[in-house]
Amino acid sequence: MKRIVIIDYGLGNLRSVQKGLEHVGASPIISGNPDEILKADGIILPGVGAFIDAMKCLVPLKGTIEKFAESGKPMLGICLGQQVLMSSSEEGRLTDGLNLIQGRVLRFPKSELKVPHMGWNNIRIKQDHPLFRGIPDGSFVYFVHSYYVDTAAENTLASCEYGLEYSASVVNSKGNVMGTQFHPEKSGATGLKILKNFVDMC
Repeated sequence: MKRIVIIDYGLGNLRSVQKGLEHVGASPIISGNPDEILKADGIILPGVGAFIDAMKCLVPLKGTIEKFAESGKPMLGICLGQQVLMSSSEEGRLTDGLNLIQGRVLRFPKSELKVPHMGWNNIRIKQDHPLFRGIPDGSFVYFVHSYYVDTAAENTLASCEYGLEYSASVVNSKGNVMGTQFHPEKSGATGLKILKNFVDMC
C-alpha cells in the first residue's frame, strides 16, 4: 500500500482531504512527524487561512519539506498549500514562501467581481502532466480564495479566468512538486480523478 502523508502543521482542512483520498482507494495518514513525512511515497500539503500564519507554522517542517521535494517523490499543495510553494506572497505583508516554485501570490485587483473568488469555475489545461490525465479541458472545479498565483507559463499546469487569467495549478521544473488553487476534495468526480492521478504517481 502506498504511504501518503497529509501534513499536519496546524492549518488545513485535513479530514476532507483524507476522505477524498480514501474515496479513491488510498489509506493516507495525517502527521507532522518529519520521519513519517520523509518515509512517505507522496505528501499532501493542505491549507486554509492566511499565508503569513501558514509560513510561521511551517518553520519546523521547512527543511523536511525541502528534502522531500528534492527526492523527486510527488508532493501536492492544495489551496493555501499551493500558495506556500511559491517564492513570496503580498498577503498581510510581503512574506517569503517555500520557494519550491518561482512565482508570487497576489491579491485579486479591485473590480466588479466579488472577492473571494468562491464557487465553481472552469480550468484550461496548459500542459500534458500525469496529475491531469483523463481530465477534459474546460472541466469545472471548486475555488475559495482572495489571492492568486502569478508564475511563468512553464510552471502552469492549468489556468483559470476570474477578472484575469491566473495559475490554477502549478508544477516545478522536475514535475514532482504540484499545486492546485482549487479544492480537488470538493470538486466532485473531476477532483476525485485528480486525487486518484496523484495517488497513481506515488
